[in-house]
Amino acid sequence: MNIQRKELLVTSFALFSLFFGAGNLLLPPLLGYNAGENWFWVTVGFMITAVVIPIIGILAHARLQGTLYDFGKKVSPAFSLIYCIIIYVIAVAIPSPRTAAATHEIAIHPAFGTSPLLTSAIYFALVLVFVLNRSKILNLIGKFLTPFIVIMLLAVIGIGLSSSEFTTGASTFEIPIVTGILEGYQTFDAIGAVVVGAVIIVSLNFKNMKVSAFESKRKLIRQSGFIAGTGLFIIYAGLISVGAYYGSEIKVNSELSSDMQRANLLRGISIASLGEFGNTVLSVLISLACFTTAIGIVAGTADYFRGLFHKSQTVYVVTAVIACMAGIGVGQLDFNSIIVIAIPVLLCVYPITIVLILLNVLPEKLATSLVFRAVVLVTFLFSLPDVIGFISPSEGLKSITEYIPFSQYSLGWILPALVAFVISSVVQSLKPNEG
Repeated sequence: MNIQRKELLVTSFALFSLFFGAGNLLLPPLLGYNAGENWFWVTVGFMITAVVIPIIGILAHARLQGTLYDFGKKVSPAFSLIYCIIIYVIAVAIPSPRTAAATHEIAIHPAFGTSPLLTSAIYFALVLVFVLNRSKILNLIGKFLTPFIVIMLLAVIGIGLSSSEFTTGASTFEIPIVTGILEGYQTFDAIGAVVVGAVIIVSLNFKNMKVSAFESKRKLIRQSGFIAGTGLFIIYAGLISVGAYYGSEIKVNSELSSDMQRANLLRGISIASLGEFGNTVLSVLISLACFTTAIGIVAGTADYFRGLFHKSQTVYVVTAVIACMAGIGVGQLDFNSIIVIAIPVLLCVYPITIVLILLNVLPEKLATSLVFRAVVLVTFLFSLPDVIGFISPSEGLKSITEYIPFSQYSLGWILPALVAFVISSVVQSLKPNEG
């Protein structure tokens, strides 16, 4: 059947909102501020890991139309099961609680002075209510919340840039494009793509969405992915440029923690753009952007474990409750502490997620089981030095990694993964009837 424009817009807005959370709003302005005159190259790097890879992930979902398990099953069923569990545990333990921490620090505490525990408890209680009514997620987020978020974001960016003198400070980054790539990790958007993409697919299967045929759903998901990706691109570029140009007029106290620097810069830009009303706009914007992302993460996690137990609704509810309780617990930490905890995890899991996304959009003859296994194994092995180096740096490790291209930028896995892809593809071509 033909895809109705209404369904396309609702799905596109919902997808954008499920992606756009705490890190997506707080990270770009300070990144642009520190990039200064090199903000364009930082933006290019940021877009690679925060927009391009995630949207390719949505395209992979459109092709597979299954669950996260399908992303890794060509490596092996055991690997895929372990990978899925790790991804969902990470999702409920880091990015989901981070949305509550950001909401508390920027929107709630300055206005009401409440404790992180109270904020997180109320926050995740509301998340749970929405997740347990998941058949309405797409319509609610797509029709009402996302348009409001986008309008406010464009207002801050548009007024900020139009009021700017278009002067920037000096860059603090040695290689801006690499900094942008690594900062894009912190958005969790690649992981978000494989998690919320499954949420979109399950939501489309509910009766209130008039899309049932495989080809219709694939077309809808692909088109909504491109629209959401375009929206993310515009918003990210706008926030980075505002941070670079308008941010140069706002003094950021370097003695503050990174999360307070981010919060104060964004608050300063909002107030300078919209007056004192900007403070209210920022609080509402942060709350809504974070809230929709938390809903997507918890719903996606509950969906996956529900599928493991014969689509048991009881398992869905129990998983959602546990995920929300974990969010309340970890949400007591400040935003920057959660970012620091996330770094070693991301250095290991993000590269694997990226190669799984890329392999799943390739034609079947290029992405065989042999290729999947070789590339994922090599990616994992060559990402370990980055993890170990962050947790426990040593001269011995440094003497080894200096022979690995790009390892000094925590990207030592890229070239080995490419070599593994080429070699395994050649080997596979010699065995055309296998894999």
